[in-house]
Amino acid sequence: MRQASDEDQGEGRAAGPTYTVDELAARAGVTVRTVRFYGTRGLLPPPVIGPRRVGHYGPEHLSRLALIEELQRQGMTLAAIERYLEQLPPDLSAQDLAVHRALVASWAPESAEETTRQELERRAGRPLADRDVDRLAAMGVLDKGPDPDVFRLDGSLLRLGVELLDVPIEHETILASRTVLLEHARAAAQELARLFREQVWNPYRESGEDPDHLTAMKSLSAHMQPMVIQSLVTAFQRSLSEELRTAFRTVPRPAPGAAPGTTPRP
Repeated sequence: MRQASDEDQGEGRAAGPTYTVDELAARAGVTVRTVRFYGTRGLLPPPVIGPRRVGHYGPEHLSRLALIEELQRQGMTLAAIERYLEQLPPDLSAQDLAVHRALVASWAPESAEETTRQELERRAGRPLADRDVDRLAAMGVLDKGPDPDVFRLDGSLLRLGVELLDVPIEHETILASRTVLLEHARAAAQELARLFREQVWNPYRESGEDPDHLTAMKSLSAHMQPMVIQSLVTAFQRSLSEELRTAFRTVPRPAPGAAPGTTPRP
């Protein structure tokens, strides 16, 4: 992986990490043949051709590959995946695609896999120091066992976890953030379960198993989890954006010429 050069940017690539087809396949956990096959089917945009006719892929390709693989794990055919991708806006960023994938994966059965340190580094696309492994464990990407070179991995979180390794956040901050998120997510889940029980399940039991009510409840049960996940993601994004805007609006700016760290007079 490398940063895009000025020459690449002159050919239309924005600044950011780029991958050769081999690097992209390794990061995505698929074969080069799979990458090329998705390209021929139109599921994956073509790479930017750089010097020496070498194709360069970006974060959007990696996120789209992850989404395609997740849709396949859900049992969708290639034709169905094509239709799904055609409905997405053409200018989605890597982050937007990652959100789509998270929503797709959120109502799938949990699937942890056992992996070795060598395979983990191959899929991460980089060497992993012990501190990196500790950070991935803190983020819930993997669980460490008695063997220091064997892990239980949540592959759906690996790409995001690897990207966060380079974010300057202390290990303790990650642990504290995860605790906050888990506590509030659990509280939201408990409240939603109570709401479902009181307003959906109990009326069904009292209705004497009315066929229309039963059909409606089954339909709601089938769609409830993805709807709730989508609502939570949307609400969290909006709330976080507003909180950040408020926080930065209230940070006092130093007066012109003031020494760093000084606060302005009221």
